[in-house]
Amino acid sequence: MSDPLRLGIAGLGTVGAGVVKIVRQKAALLAERTGRPVTISAVSARHRDADRGVSLSDYAWEDDPVQLAGRDDIDVFVELMGGSDGPAKAATEAALRAGKDVVTANKAMLAHNGQALAELAEEQGRVLRFEAAVAGGIPVIKALTEGLAGNEITRVMGVMNGTCNYILTRMESAGLTYDEAFAEADGLGYLEADPELDVGGIDAGHKLSLLAAIAYGTQVAFDSVELEGIGKISIDDIRQASDMGFKIKLLGVSRMTGRGLEQRMAPCLVPATSPLGQLDGGTNMVVIEGDQVGQIVMRGAGAGEGPTASAVMGDVMDIARGTRLSTFGQPASSLRAATAAKSATPAPFYLRMSLVDKPGALAKIATVLGEVGISIDRMRQYGHSEGAAPVLIVTHKSARDALDRALEAMADTGVLASDPVVLRIEEV
Repeated sequence: MSDPLRLGIAGLGTVGAGVVKIVRQKAALLAERTGRPVTISAVSARHRDADRGVSLSDYAWEDDPVQLAGRDDIDVFVELMGGSDGPAKAATEAALRAGKDVVTANKAMLAHNGQALAELAEEQGRVLRFEAAVAGGIPVIKALTEGLAGNEITRVMGVMNGTCNYILTRMESAGLTYDEAFAEADGLGYLEADPELDVGGIDAGHKLSLLAAIAYGTQVAFDSVELEGIGKISIDDIRQASDMGFKIKLLGVSRMTGRGLEQRMAPCLVPATSPLGQLDGGTNMVVIEGDQVGQIVMRGAGAGEGPTASAVMGDVMDIARGTRLSTFGQPASSLRAATAAKSATPAPFYLRMSLVDKPGALAKIATVLGEVGISIDRMRQYGHSEGAAPVLIVTHKSARDALDRALEAMADTGVLASDPVVLRIEEV
């Protein structure tokens, strides 16, 4: 049997401890599947004496992850600390320069520094793998870089933040307000230390930008992702969408168009009968469409110790077998800078608004929509309350820029009692 593949693990939180458990508990299986033992030489974390549910006594300890990255007795540096810069980035760069391969679960670091790190990896003749950074246990990176490499990818979309999906699911199933469902998710420990990373769409936007880079052969362009969180979604939106046969999801969508790369992460309506519409709780789903394969749907746990550690080990196992792939599926030097394009693909839209309860109010709104070329597919008016009339409108397919012009004109009509809520209806 070949020499062991020796790991150095930086970050011993939930995922790091999960990786240690897999290496310890499944040593024979790992060796059988790779033809060589997989071992751990050294580890690093902020707190040495924390109870992680697994023994670390067999491994050397480094307080500084950069020192760990440069040790002579490791072959692969496993970065599980998190953070777009700081120790995670410094240690990753140190590992690559020291001739180590790197496996990371750090979507923020790659979303902000992916191109530079990919170039550094190739300069040093090393690999940088990140399956665990996107959609937890779902092997979507491997699917794009390997299984679907013969396809021109036409669209990538998905639910990539389990916390948001949990909140929206609980709002529907338990009739909770957004604030109530948010508090429940927080109490269960589902939210990041900065909740805006979850509910603001930032975490999921990081993941979308990484998938888009692989799918379209472009440099990672997180700054051009159109981001909108779920904070404006009300229980009324959830119920009314359900009445019309839809579910509301925080949905990421990317596609390459003649104008450039569209990337958006925003709440959308999807058909309740679609795979995305049936996705409940904290589960993730990624949908990939290719010119040869058609539509591929992958569903699974998007976070947690087991699923994410499983993804980390998938990358480790490939390295142990000798599989060497470019970070984003093709040489970093060949990735082109994407021209950012605001989403303009026509789609139906859902509009919820409250109108001042006076004659002609609804007619003014319909006139504004008609003047910009938007036709109404369905319209419902709900019970009046405190001088306002709640109205729901579903449009036929229209361009978002036309809808933006209509919204601007609506503000000047004097009949809006509140700002409209606008959600795209995505065809899936």
